[in-house]
Formats: sequence, C-alpha cells, structure tokens
Amino acid sequence: MPVPRLRTASAAAFLALAAAPLGACGDKPPAAPRAPAVATSAADAGGMAALTTAAKKEGSLNTIALPPDWANYGALIDGFEKKYGIKVKVENPEGTSQDEVNALKEHRGDGSAPDVIDVGGSFAESAARQGLLAPYEVAEFDEIPEEQKDPHARWYNNYGGYISIGCDAERVKTCPSTFADLRKPEYKGQVSLNGDPTKSGSAFAGVYAAALANGGSFDNIQPGIDFFAELSKNGNFIPVESTPTTIAEGRTPISIDWDFLNLGYAEEFRKKGVDVDWRTAIPFDGSFAEYYSNGVNKDAPHPAAARLWQEYVFSPEGQNLRLGAFARPVLMEAMKENGTLDKAAADKLPTVEGTPTFPTEAQTEKARETVNRNWAKDVRAER
Repeated sequence: MPVPRLRTASAAAFLALAAAPLGACGDKPPAAPRAPAVATSAADAGGMAALTTAAKKEGSLNTIALPPDWANYGALIDGFEKKYGIKVKVENPEGTSQDEVNALKEHRGDGSAPDVIDVGGSFAESAARQGLLAPYEVAEFDEIPEEQKDPHARWYNNYGGYISIGCDAERVKTCPSTFADLRKPEYKGQVSLNGDPTKSGSAFAGVYAAALANGGSFDNIQPGIDFFAELSKNGNFIPVESTPTTIAEGRTPISIDWDFLNLGYAEEFRKKGVDVDWRTAIPFDGSFAEYYSNGVNKDAPHPAAARLWQEYVFSPEGQNLRLGAFARPVLMEAMKENGTLDKAAADKLPTVEGTPTFPTEAQTEKARETVNRNWAKDVRAER
C-alpha cells in the first residue's frame, strides 16, 4: 500500500508554477467553493476549514444503528463531538443495515433522515444503485484499496473483520472452533446469529461463511442456508439474535459473529465483572472477511456535518479508534507505511492465515437474492 500521494507533480513543478506571472497563458482562476450538499470533496467545499465551519453551523449529525459497543462507535462519537462541538444523534441504535437503507427513503425531506450510513457491503451497493448516496471523496480516498470502494465514491469500506464463533466457556463444556463442530448434538439449543440474514449484514456474512465451509462459494450461498436449516432441524440453531445482553443471560452461549464484536464483548464482560468466560475462534473451514461501508445520504439534512464525519472516521484518529476495538481499519496498510498506525493495538488482533478475498458486487447481490428468497422458507420452516 503506497503512502499518501501529493497532488502536485513535483516540488520543481510547483515552484515553476508559483513563479509564473498571474494571467499567464493557460492560467485558470480557482473554482468557487461549492455548497456542502453538492461538494464531492473537502477541497470542493472550499477546504477543511470551510467544511468544518459549515458543519459547526449546522450543529447536528443524524445517524442510525450505531450502538456504542460496535467497532468503538461510543468512542468515535465522543471524539467527534468533543473535536467539533457537533451533537451526534443516534436513532434505533440496535437497527440493521436494511433499517438504515429504509430510513434513507422513508424520511427523505423530513429532517430526521440519517446523514450518513454504516452498512454491510451488499446494502451499500444496493443503496448506491437506488440513487440514495452522494459521491464524496474523503482525503484518504486514493489510499482505500480499489476493491473496497465504489469508483464513483458513493460508498467505501471503513473497517471490518472475520466471521468468528464466540462461546461462553462457563456454560459450554468444549467450545466449538469450526462450522463442522456446530453439528454436534452437545450444542443443542445454543447456536445463534447476530440477527436475521435478510436484514443484518453480520448474520448474512455468517451464512456466507457457512456456505464456504460446506462446499459453497462466492457464487453459491445456498449450502450456507442448508447448513442452518440442518442446525435448526436438529435443534442446535435457535432464532434468538445474539447481543451482549443475551450472552450475559446465558440465552445465546454460542454466537456466530464478527471477530471484533466477539473480542469486544469479552473485554466488556471483564471490565464490568460479568460472569461470562467469552472466547473467540475464527473457523478455518469457513474463513470469511468483510468490511462495513460508509456513505453520505444524497439528501442529508446536515450535508456539511455528514461530510465532516466521513473525514473524521477515515482520519488516523478515527481509524485507530476502530483498531482499539479489534476492528481492522481499511487504511491499516497505508497507516503502517506512513507511521500513523497504533502498533500496540494492531498487535492485539487475532492471527489469520492467508490473504482475504471478497465477493464481487454481482456475487454479493446474487447471494442476497438467494438468502431473501430461501431463508424463511428453508430455515424458519424447520423451527
């Protein structure tokens, strides 16, 4: 990953331009700043200072489905509010990716719509296709890997992780470490997902990982649905959304979820003295990595604050806050190169083998259509 690139060709070229007289042949006057609602970068809005001033004047940022214990959103929101004096409102903190996309459409023009979204990749792609997201390039846009951003800058990945299996060793005698393990009768009534895969990005990823562990592929997610139908039939899979509360209550002792969430729950339980020995394993038979995507509402009620928020969560400060909660920042390699990465936090991440690969937009959309069509029919019918 290259270090951030300067936008000038070279120092010599810059000096030559600076020495040229005003009005010389070929000179163009600088473009006038555009309104934040249509600005496609901070420079387009007149620079970071102008964007910050406009955002502070708006004074608020509408968000949705950002629980404080998810990828360090509590610390990110606190940091943004303290740095800029802008109040962050969080609607429906336990909502799903689909809830976020729905809110863009249902609250358009009424002032309560979310200014920004944070959703699973397939949901971001869907929102972009529906014309719901504004093109906006953050300062670090060039450093985001090509496969992890929309070429039109309507969405780009911010953080992510690997599907993992969390387990309460106080309640489960032998914790599972693979998808194959989850078939064992000793796990009856114990296996859960973080939501409904037709609505939740993390649950959808859990089904994708199960497909890879059972002969499926990025082109074929059906084996993952079949796997959960089997677990549902034998009583191992339970229709309860796993959360820190359900884990602490013993209702979901085994949870298929992102590694950054499972690792974060363990730390949270330790800090609060909750009697849960929560352990995390990344299943080698169904290794699946994904990142969550950020985007700006095309009709954001607070367009300047929306764009300033994007700048913040992609800044070294924001990316390192993600890392502090075990989430892998999308700019991790670039930050290693330029020396801004929190190495101590990075060293705490679990070791994974190989280089992660990701489904294409077409593959993800096909998988979503399959899950939406077959999940209720194949899995819920077994309950």
